[in-house]
Amino acid sequence: MRTPPGRSGGGGTSFSSSASNSRQLSQTRARISRASCAGGSSCPSSLPLAAVPGRIGAGTRRGNVMSERLEPYRGLFVLDASQGIAGPYCATQLAACGATVVKVEPPAGDWSRGLSTREGTQSVMHVAFNRGKRSVVLDLQTEAGRAAMLKLAAQADVMLEAFRPGVARRLGLVPEAGKPDVVFLSISGFGQQGPNAERPCTDSVMQAYSGMVSLNAGMDGVPHRTGQVMMVDMVTGLSAFIAVQAALAEQARDRAAGAAPRARVLDVSLMQSAAALMAFNIAEQGLLGRVPPAANLPAGTYQGSDGRWFMVALLREPEYVQLCEIIGRPELAQDPRFASFAARSEHREALIPEIRTAIATRPAAEWVGRFQAARMLCDLVNTPLDWLAEPHVRAVGAALPLEQPGLGTLPFPRLPGLGPWSVPAPALGEHTEAVLAELGL
Repeated sequence: MRTPPGRSGGGGTSFSSSASNSRQLSQTRARISRASCAGGSSCPSSLPLAAVPGRIGAGTRRGNVMSERLEPYRGLFVLDASQGIAGPYCATQLAACGATVVKVEPPAGDWSRGLSTREGTQSVMHVAFNRGKRSVVLDLQTEAGRAAMLKLAAQADVMLEAFRPGVARRLGLVPEAGKPDVVFLSISGFGQQGPNAERPCTDSVMQAYSGMVSLNAGMDGVPHRTGQVMMVDMVTGLSAFIAVQAALAEQARDRAAGAAPRARVLDVSLMQSAAALMAFNIAEQGLLGRVPPAANLPAGTYQGSDGRWFMVALLREPEYVQLCEIIGRPELAQDPRFASFAARSEHREALIPEIRTAIATRPAAEWVGRFQAARMLCDLVNTPLDWLAEPHVRAVGAALPLEQPGLGTLPFPRLPGLGPWSVPAPALGEHTEAVLAELGL
């Protein structure tokens, strides 16, 4: 199991792809190509660092651009029995670090295969969180499926499951089924214990439960979730990855000391991960016993005369005076109602309309230029397509082209600090026959 064979065919249930999905996919590919080539008609669909003359390995201040992958987990076998985003994202990080990851899917596939832009059984969402894995289809409702799962578990260095608490145990997927030093990771909404342990949960629900939505109020005062960014799922996946790395590092230390490495059972929840992300906010409200005033008004998003939005941030009181001067309203800096961050928070209903009216007189890019010239923190509100076309993004090769069978070329951001890694996600059940043969089934 440590050295995966070449890709092989496999069975699985297909999702149908409508004509509208196909048209949408073609249009999206065209937009990505245009965005990536904004600087000229001859540039590639995604510009890696190697395409920028004189920049390969060039120093960036005190650092350097990594041209080689870090693979500390080469030879590590990971059994991924999770679906969705959090668990698969953790396992993908391990795959990016060199681990062999076998993903067990039900006959209908991971539910992420049916979401976002897709063709057949492959979707962009599924690719994002399952690159570099081997896909094995097992029906865990059958005795044969469970037996195959347990054979895989017996060889795993790391096991990862994201069933509702108690389900994995009923299926026999428990730490005792693994090696004596297995790292067993469970991901769930509320954790393995407590009154909410068996409650179903999603990213959106946890954003609401954790208080995150209350902190994300727009200029209109309406609380919002973080749009299409699965913030809680992503941070849970990263938290799980960190926990697994800590357990593996502890085992390496034990081995170096001549001791037997210990098994570890890890419990990572969306609830605790969301709370960790909001540690400052939770601590401050717990201390005060109330919601504190906004910390840095009038920081926020504003719309220029051309309809485009930009973001301006304020960290220190003098920056408010600068802002008033730049927008041509220096008298606002002299108004005692707006003399401090706390005062401006109290009188925001009077201040924000004044700033909006002044900013609506010029295009957003002009305002951004003025603010940046004054060394203030400001930038345009980009779309992901805008980001792909940014000169800096293209110059440092921040997105690499991924050739994904069934979908085409996708521009995927580099994983920070790990070096280049551009490996496709598996088709549903692509490696079932090969893996079962290795197990002698």
